[in-house]
Amino acid sequence: MLDLKQGSAAAAFGIAKRLKDAGHTAYFAGGCVRDHLMKKTPEDFDIATTADPDTVEKLFKKTVPVGKQFGVILVVEDGKNYEVATFRHEGSYKDGRHPSSVSFTDPEEDAKRRDFTVNGLFYDPFNAKVIDYVGGEADIKKKVIRAIGDAEKRFEEDKLRMLRAVRFASSLGFDIESKTWEALRSHAAKIHQVSPERIRDEIVKILTRPHAGEGLMLLSDSGLLKEILPEIEAMKGVEQPPQFHPEGDVFIHTKLLLDKLENPTPALALGALFHDVGKPPTFAVREEDQRIIFYEHAPIGARMTETIMRRLHFSKDEIEAVCALVDNHMKFANVQQMRSGKLKRFVTRPTFEDELELHKIDCQSSHGMLDNYDFLKKKLVEYEKEDLKPKPLVNGHDLQELGMKPGPDMKPLLEELYDLQLEGQFIDKQAALAWAKQKIGEGT
Repeated sequence: MLDLKQGSAAAAFGIAKRLKDAGHTAYFAGGCVRDHLMKKTPEDFDIATTADPDTVEKLFKKTVPVGKQFGVILVVEDGKNYEVATFRHEGSYKDGRHPSSVSFTDPEEDAKRRDFTVNGLFYDPFNAKVIDYVGGEADIKKKVIRAIGDAEKRFEEDKLRMLRAVRFASSLGFDIESKTWEALRSHAAKIHQVSPERIRDEIVKILTRPHAGEGLMLLSDSGLLKEILPEIEAMKGVEQPPQFHPEGDVFIHTKLLLDKLENPTPALALGALFHDVGKPPTFAVREEDQRIIFYEHAPIGARMTETIMRRLHFSKDEIEAVCALVDNHMKFANVQQMRSGKLKRFVTRPTFEDELELHKIDCQSSHGMLDNYDFLKKKLVEYEKEDLKPKPLVNGHDLQELGMKPGPDMKPLLEELYDLQLEGQFIDKQAALAWAKQKIGEGT
């Protein structure tokens, strides 16, 4: 029995009760029912009802007609959105995403138009009863993702369901039923009919939920990976120097990283996926000792990452954060040799927390040496009482007043000045300016 006394469950029950009191059937639907049967605490509650969208809007004070034409209204309670959908039957899907028509129907018909059996369940909150028209309870017990009805038809209706099948199978630790799997593989090349935004969102969900490494394997085995992320598929078979990477090729290494993610931010998850994307195009074997090298694979990978993320319509801020992780991940090898000022700047960058975690799982998934990680953790403790980001004593305008012309030489000089400031080399601004004047005079 679901606990309906607090939080989102209590709010969802309140919505269902208002619908019932108005003479309508109202059930919890989909993922919250699946989670309940798996003895997990549901995070979100969707409600399915016989009330039409106009009625739902009249019954509740604050609503959002997010998909009214398809029978879907968001009801807002205590600042949280609850999807309330009218039981519906859908016509043919002409664009691989939207039904050509929607008619309102009964719970059984509604269940049969959903994607997978584990998502086609209802729960009557008033009688504490699961309602199953599609065999979802049995498939949850068997740990199977099975399309409802004809798998070919389900994927033809909405190609995004292929990525959803991978997400549910990997995150839940389920297998994909054989007919559903074969239909998925046969439709994989059609994933391009789905918008980049919808593909992007599913990829992020796969990577940020449990068993992301298994998600990567399923994407590859299904044929979806070579369609949406061919740059990642290209990692297969790319050998690495065995003394540093006894685990295998670049693809296996990346899979192992993803397996080690624990509740990652999207930036960290994507950073783990893309951190070695530059290795396939930079693969080389050094003549003198036959050692495998990947010269400049980090900055090249960062540029590739930007291209990929633009293709998937990520935001500018998201792209910058992930590219920073990719671009900087090799710099951790030098942290113990960095002068203190540069190290302080290194650890105060906005993406450092995710970068440090990426460095740890990168090492754990290869040579296993964590000396640089341990060194940084100790340094962070040492730095706890320091102001690591003081205002710079000298800026670009100051350098111009000293006679320096704006140009590419200004940035490294400002960075050196700031490093020295962080190291306590300057008593005040005048001392910093005197040092800068001397360097400019030397032609730096």
